[in-house]
Amino acid sequence: MGIQFGSFDSICQTAALVVCPLIGSSQGIEPSCYSRNVEISGTLIFQPSTCFVHIVAILMTGIMIFHIRSKYTAVGRKEILMFFYLYALIELLAIFLDSGIIPTANVSYPWFAAIYTGLVAGIYTCLLINGFVGFQFAEDGTPLSLWLLRISTLVVFGVSFFVAIATFKNIASFNYAKPIGLWIIYILWPLVCTVVYVISQLVLVFRTLEDRWPIGDIVFGTAFFTVAQVILFAFSVTICDAIKHYIDGLFFFSLCMLLSVMMVYKYWDSITREDLEFSVGSKATVWEVKDPLLAGGADIGDEDSASNYTSNYTHAGPPASLVGGVSGKQMYQNGAGGGPGRGYPPPMDRF
Repeated sequence: MGIQFGSFDSICQTAALVVCPLIGSSQGIEPSCYSRNVEISGTLIFQPSTCFVHIVAILMTGIMIFHIRSKYTAVGRKEILMFFYLYALIELLAIFLDSGIIPTANVSYPWFAAIYTGLVAGIYTCLLINGFVGFQFAEDGTPLSLWLLRISTLVVFGVSFFVAIATFKNIASFNYAKPIGLWIIYILWPLVCTVVYVISQLVLVFRTLEDRWPIGDIVFGTAFFTVAQVILFAFSVTICDAIKHYIDGLFFFSLCMLLSVMMVYKYWDSITREDLEFSVGSKATVWEVKDPLLAGGADIGDEDSASNYTSNYTHAGPPASLVGGVSGKQMYQNGAGGGPGRGYPPPMDRF
């Protein structure tokens, strides 16, 4: 299959994308092979296996969001949360669009497809900006960092939404027969954002981390993303014919994209360590202390008795170990890391 710049013809003939019924011609572009539908209570459900993956993705995203929110002092926590909220929203919307619950002939379908297109462009923008949070151009969690992320994502969403709906409705100079603008924001922009994010994280790891294990998370995430694109755009028809229309490339695409998103979480989790000394609700750790002065029943003058006395007491909890071997308490004493409880080293020496 050859992909031409600005053309969805070969892409939509291979993969059943959300935008395909709305471009190319007034009837859209139909894929040469797509998954079987099932009837539930008199309603036809298209892409049932893909919808199941979308449901699993929403559940897994909820679990990841829960774990991110529980890391109270981790750096980039609020920024990365926005990425996963957007992903959950995209998967929820994809259930209605891929399954045909919102029929392609319905007047509302172009608007929902435009919203979906804007969210896809927005989430890749969010990922791109999250890639620079570790460089601390703006202190993470501050209004400057958060509003830069929100406004940038919102602007890209708004522009993408307008381009999509204008293409579907033939507004201004946009035309569904030549959807060049839609091709750029739907196909090219995600690829550019992903490449920049991967490169920025590799630079961050090699320049600032002593631990090289996070590179494995980056490699696996990139591999899943690449496999998803190859399966969808190159082997979707082959898979569909071989499995007799039970599933197509969109199923494996959604599954691989879920795995790549999970690797984004795994990577972020591996380069951030919560400092339990300053966190909320951390469990107490029992320490064994041998000190003659704590010997309540021993004679102070009796050195042998005092030295043999062992007292166990509960301490508030040790600082969590950070990547690079720097604890939150040490950073606090050195005046670095933006204050107590930060899970990052100073700027340009993060992690």
